[in-house]
Amino acid sequence: MPGRSEQFDIPTEPIHRLTVEQYDRMARSGILTAADQVELLEGWLVEKMTKNPPHRIATRRVRLALEAVVPPEWYVDTQEPIRTGDSEPEPDVAVSRGATEDYTEANPPAENVGLIVEIADATLLRDRQLKARVYARAGVPHYWILNLIDARLETHADPSGPGATPSYRTRTVYDSNNAAPLILDDAEIARLRVADLLP
Repeated sequence: MPGRSEQFDIPTEPIHRLTVEQYDRMARSGILTAADQVELLEGWLVEKMTKNPPHRIATRRVRLALEAVVPPEWYVDTQEPIRTGDSEPEPDVAVSRGATEDYTEANPPAENVGLIVEIADATLLRDRQLKARVYARAGVPHYWILNLIDARLETHADPSGPGATPSYRTRTVYDSNNAAPLILDDAEIARLRVADLLP
């Protein structure tokens, strides 16, 4: 099935895409619950992958590392939804402006997100392609992929925004011996050692 093979072909049979508003109404009405391991990406309900121990450990390490350095006008969340024009992904880690209590009516919009981090093992292709496209289209300024397969951090910056092929214009790879700069509002806040993030 698509979630397992990481293929993103559109089915040939007639299907229906969802808006973010429709997806939110389905969740509020109980049609979709926490037991439905899906997220909305580009209007499609996409199955979320099961998380293994290295993924869980890395997610916690990234969150703790970010929480130790982000300024008070930002907060760190894990595996909670953010809102874009056509998607409601649930990134492994996100740094958003304000406090979680500021978003009682809707999930944080992409324009209030400074950094997204996806922890990638079985999801590496999805994170490099589909997720990168979603985040670049929405204008998320910094997108990191903690690549557990190759033990490195892939950072992306300078999103293209909407267009035919949304992408990030800058990609930098840091191996486990390096430290990556954390940038929020165009200012370097800290440098995080990749080895400290890996499981």
